[in-house]
Amino acid sequence: MSAYSILEAYLEQPNVWDEMFSAEGIRPPYKNFVSAIENLPPVEMTHKDDLAKKLFMSQGITFTVYNSGEGIEKIFPFDIIPRIIRNEEWKLIEAGIKQRLKVLNVFLKDIYHEQFILKDAIVPADLIFSCPAFLREMMNVNVPFDIYTHIAGVDLIRDSDGSFYVLEDNLRTPSGVSYMLENRSITYRIFPDLLPKNNVLSVKDYPDLLFKNLINIGRQNTHDPTVVLLSPGIYNSAYFEHSTLARLMGIELVEGRDLVVDNHKVYMKTTKGLQKVDVIYRRVDDEFIDPLVFRPDSMLGVPGLYWAYRKGNVAIVNAMGNGVADDKAIYSYVPDMIRYYLNEEPILKNVPTYQLANQEEREFVFANMERMVIKKTNESGGYGMLIGSAATQKEMDTFKEDILKDPRSFIGQPIISLSSTPCYINGFLQPRRVDLRPFALYGPDGIDIVPGGLTRVALKEGSLVVNSSQGGGSKDTWVLA
Repeated sequence: MSAYSILEAYLEQPNVWDEMFSAEGIRPPYKNFVSAIENLPPVEMTHKDDLAKKLFMSQGITFTVYNSGEGIEKIFPFDIIPRIIRNEEWKLIEAGIKQRLKVLNVFLKDIYHEQFILKDAIVPADLIFSCPAFLREMMNVNVPFDIYTHIAGVDLIRDSDGSFYVLEDNLRTPSGVSYMLENRSITYRIFPDLLPKNNVLSVKDYPDLLFKNLINIGRQNTHDPTVVLLSPGIYNSAYFEHSTLARLMGIELVEGRDLVVDNHKVYMKTTKGLQKVDVIYRRVDDEFIDPLVFRPDSMLGVPGLYWAYRKGNVAIVNAMGNGVADDKAIYSYVPDMIRYYLNEEPILKNVPTYQLANQEEREFVFANMERMVIKKTNESGGYGMLIGSAATQKEMDTFKEDILKDPRSFIGQPIISLSSTPCYINGFLQPRRVDLRPFALYGPDGIDIVPGGLTRVALKEGSLVVNSSQGGGSKDTWVLA
């Protein structure tokens, strides 16, 4: 390091896998990048950081926190230092996600049809039938090409030994891909020469791959299908993403009021009259999608959409009822599903998970609560969660009371020491904890995963919570060729 170096404030963290530093120094994937920036004047790095913030603000790259009391939209925090992944590591991640997505689709088809996995007692039947996301309305519904999860965002973390673990599967309406695309676009603006010099694989094909899959699904019924993106509207936390993806794919962005069902077919209202819709990429949750079948007070869905779907007159991406496969209580059975359906060993590990409906496991978690993360099985965004090492005794006691009232709705996991990557903070690089959400697309031609994903970062020092709603941000993810 030179006399002034951007690295001089970088702190070693015991028992944490640092993605940039090892005992021998800077890891090989980061060497080219660090050599390009470590002696840049502080004013130049700060200028790049300020430029990134201005670009995010001018382009309206926002997210919504409903319970913050600070207004609706916030600029999405972005760290200018990329997270860099070796190609060999990426190949392992890619193979593991493809295996997992394949088996979860088979599982969804099974539980909504023959239920072999329940009859063979691999997964407890009461766990399925008590899941709020299990939709009896999807029983014996044939979905196009037997694909339930066309779009998945699988959250990965890295433990202190460098091993990747799957933290959770997001199979309903996963968000974040627009931030992956915008992060790369902004990195090109602030480090225009470093991406080609480091042979970074591109992520820009994602909208084209998604559109190709949507069109191919629609071609089951017509040679020239009409595809739309159904959004809850401008007040949804991911509306920026909805509008971005619709624009990049060249399809119409619609709300429930823009669609109508007639004779079990779906039509879009246009200035030229009604136009038949063949594929709906929906970002509306199951319970709001059709007020005649699910929540009667929903203003977001389309009356009659469920029966149009059930009769095969429209494809809905992702399928309804997927939430049963990413319920955090059912997550612990995914390795067993892989062995049962595929006769293979899991490529990616699960985090050890304790079912709090099981008395013995519940007592163990209660006795070791300060070393546990407690999660609600159907919450997301960092809500409904307690990290024992950062909780007060009162908070732990409150959680215990809630668990005893409804143990099925909670799981316990040991606190995983998330890996850290460098972030540009106050003029220097400082380590902050991260996870990774790659995005997988499952279409009639197979599974595609763009090389990278959304790296979410806990920007608060010492924090393990990466969710944007809880003070986290994101950074560009480089997969080297």
